[in-house]
Amino acid sequence: EIIINADLNLVRIMLSNLLDNAWKYTKNQDRAVIEMGLTQREGNQMIFIRDNGAGFDMNHYDKLFMPFQRLHSDDEFTGTGIGLATVKRIILKHGGKIFAEGGKNKGAPFLFSFI
Repeated sequence: EIIINADLNLVRIMLSNLLDNAWKYTKNQDRAVIEMGLTQREGNQMIFIRDNGAGFDMNHYDKLFMPFQRLHSDDEFTGTGIGLATVKRIILKHGGKIFAEGGKNKGAPFLFSFI
């Protein structure tokens, strides 16, 4: 069970962006897998959304949540480059935190919490 105290409309936008991202980056998979659940990290309960899609190079992690900083070309995956920046702003507005782990062609789990 996940219970958070947050603005419902902003959480919808945030989840929509994360799930849209997962769908987009799994489009080339024969069998796309997108999961959402709870995990523990450093003593904190975290919500995760992970996929088995294109993933990303951790060397470019600093650009991941920055507006208009795309890690893939439009030829590979279309987008505006504001989805993850929007997600981060919504989570920070609620006093939470977000991070991601990834590897090129290894999918990407996004973990977040609201405080």
